[in-house]
Amino acid sequence: MVSAAEQMAANTSWSALGKATDLRNRILFTLGLLIVYRLGTFIPVPGIDGQALREFMEQAGQGIGGMVSMFTGGALGRMGIFALGIMPYISASIIVQLLTSMVPALEQLKKEGEQGRKKINQYTRFGTVALATVQAYGLAVSLESGDLATDPGMFFRMSTMITLVGGTMFLMWLGEQITARGIGNGISLIIFVGIIAEVPAALAQFFASGRSGAISPAVIVGVIVMVIAVITFVVFMERALRKIHIQYPRRQAGMKIYEGGSSHLPVKVNPAGVIPAIFASSLLLLPVTISTFSSGATNGPVMSWLLANFGPGQPLYLLFFASMIVFFAYFYTFNVSFKPDDVADNLKKQNGFVPGIRPGKKTAEYLEYVVNRVLVLGSAYLAAVCLLPEILRGQFAIPFYFGGTSVLIIVSVTMDTIQQVQSHLLAHQYEGLIEKSQLRGKGKKRGRKGPSRR
Repeated sequence: MVSAAEQMAANTSWSALGKATDLRNRILFTLGLLIVYRLGTFIPVPGIDGQALREFMEQAGQGIGGMVSMFTGGALGRMGIFALGIMPYISASIIVQLLTSMVPALEQLKKEGEQGRKKINQYTRFGTVALATVQAYGLAVSLESGDLATDPGMFFRMSTMITLVGGTMFLMWLGEQITARGIGNGISLIIFVGIIAEVPAALAQFFASGRSGAISPAVIVGVIVMVIAVITFVVFMERALRKIHIQYPRRQAGMKIYEGGSSHLPVKVNPAGVIPAIFASSLLLLPVTISTFSSGATNGPVMSWLLANFGPGQPLYLLFFASMIVFFAYFYTFNVSFKPDDVADNLKKQNGFVPGIRPGKKTAEYLEYVVNRVLVLGSAYLAAVCLLPEILRGQFAIPFYFGGTSVLIIVSVTMDTIQQVQSHLLAHQYEGLIEKSQLRGKGKKRGRKGPSRR
């Protein structure tokens, strides 16, 4: 007879998807909203000269313009209603989280549980509206200065601002709905789909350059090998753990004495996941998007300096990118994903302890020490994955945006989504086993009662 554990292992495969109705509905709901997002990227902002925009983006596609367009799913290249993408929401989240760790009132609000979290989310939405408004106005002025507007003026600016801010808020709502009622993290999936949608066109352009002789076959083979190596390395590092041994003492419940057990506390090498790369990319894209679209006119000294020093492959660009990745890796880990004080407090409540370390403050200090050492490797891994393709792309002049950030997002979001799907399948199988055990229990009770009645 097949054991319950073997049944669980067999039914957590993809063939069990047809039986898990709730999971199937969640997946269909997520796919439906992502299709809505993709359709919205093709709806243009009114008042844009389409021909002039295409010519401009062909020139800008070799530089930062290609990077920005890829992160918005091509909406910026077509100047669609989702041209700002989800980046204003991510930037607002960065600001609110920074303020939460620095402002005592917000820090206290964060400790109030669900009500505090809702209030912080509300502040994040207000910040998103403010940032999107500023970016939309700057983009509208830049479009006018670049001769990309058919009828420049105040009406064009206002209509562009309303359209772009509304598109960003709609994307934020889509992401929240996917997270709550779908599968996976909605914001990450929106960025993921935007990148995936642009990959086929980028690959076609890349191979076309190879056929025309602009790129040697050795470079093409090298890029393919590098992509496979980076994906393998990312999967390995995302699964890497540092296990901290946890011991539980003997305890007495009534007249029974239960032996103490041991377990381990898993600390990921990269506890922050893909968040540092997304945060760092959003900060880079914020000023450079405006400067890119202003390049058709006379730029001020600040915009000219940004274009000269913050293009892909430039030393300041690489230095800023690496420093922001390292900063957000530490910041997000200790403020969101792994808080040593909270973990130590939970262990103390469960009577667990690290052998040789006193519970409470000493345990928190030890956990912070371990996580700090692990994050040295984790942040270095993130920076290397994000920067190495940038450096190679600048050296070999690959004619499409291939970045480690894109690969990191694709691999991390795919692994996270698959893990959530498997968790739902596992929960569905648990429910099935419980129902079966209850039915068997009822049948046995009826069988025992039958003879006694006779």
